[in-house]
Amino acid sequence: MIASEVLARLPTIGTGPPTSDFDLNPDLRPERRKLRDAAVLIALDESGPDLTVFLTKRASGLKHHPGQIAFPGGKLEERDNSPVDAALREAEEEIALPRDAVEILVSMPVHETVTGFSVTPVLGRIRDTFEPRPEPGEVEEVFAIPLGHVLSLKNYVVESRYYRGQRRQFYAVPYGPYYIWGATARILHALAERFEP
Repeated sequence: MIASEVLARLPTIGTGPPTSDFDLNPDLRPERRKLRDAAVLIALDESGPDLTVFLTKRASGLKHHPGQIAFPGGKLEERDNSPVDAALREAEEEIALPRDAVEILVSMPVHETVTGFSVTPVLGRIRDTFEPRPEPGEVEEVFAIPLGHVLSLKNYVVESRYYRGQRRQFYAVPYGPYYIWGATARILHALAERFEP
């Protein structure tokens, strides 16, 4: 996947319905709950032969989602003027990506998580050479995977597990030693849907 193809599809990336961790389990969706705003950065890197996207492996000692694969990101804070600000701030804190090294391309429709967040995925292109550094205590590893892998719907599987006493289905898109699932995989699946012919 080359950058020009991504740029050509930007109008469709920013449109469409919101997504949810409940898309595969609509009967389990709670009614009238208050969601907290959050944002993640889908950071595209053009420095190698293939266009890649950065992901993190969360530290195993964290209280929430230990060891899971995630985008850099987190909840909006008072100092953030927008989801874009939050995504850039979190990426700088978590993987040492300078905010001025990122060209924001588009924001995708929000994604509702099972844990009560309304997440805005922000797509950005890294303009400068970048050496990721994981934030100690929060991020165990920073790695990049080919964007083409996650844009191919054939690489996704639907799996299930019990959560709070109920069996729930979810998307997963494994890559090598990395098991990408849950909200991260659902957001990537939504991106892949927009790239389908």
